[in-house]
Amino acid sequence: MTATFPLAKPGKPGYSASEVDEFLEVARTAYASAPGDDDYLSSEQIRRTAFRVVRRGGYSARHVDAALERLEEAFVTRERERAIAELGEEGYYADVRAAAQEIIDRLARPAGKKFRRMSFLARGYHPADVDLFSERISSYFQEGRALPVENVRTIGFRAKFGGYHEAQVDLLLDTVVRLMLAVR
Repeated sequence: MTATFPLAKPGKPGYSASEVDEFLEVARTAYASAPGDDDYLSSEQIRRTAFRVVRRGGYSARHVDAALERLEEAFVTRERERAIAELGEEGYYADVRAAAQEIIDRLARPAGKKFRRMSFLARGYHPADVDLFSERISSYFQEGRALPVENVRTIGFRAKFGGYHEAQVDLLLDTVVRLMLAVR
């Protein structure tokens, strides 16, 4: 039997092959499902999917991640088509614009105050890093400046005691990815 993806190089960690294969089978079934069905899977669920890392016999993370991005985009396209059928094109894009405006408003807050802060004893994302990347996101939405979706998906921030609350920043980044894919 052949592997679905190339295996990670010897000595390098990879994703659990059985978990990846199981997820792909679920995704195949789910693609034909409608919202509310037991088998339904959303693009957001795909975006948040994670696999156990193994030392031997795992799939190459790079290859699996690239496949997940393509799968997410296919599900986003399906979701967009369903939403346009339900809301009409005008209603769908009005919803997208409203969500984008919420992001623009959030990111217009003063530097160091764009998100809730962790206590001084807990680590969060470094506000300077997040604020700098926030400028790129704002430029994308307001001025149409280029910002590849891969940059949003893979951005990393330094940790800092008293930094921004990570879950709040991550939620905004997920929403940015969703909106970027929604208008492709």
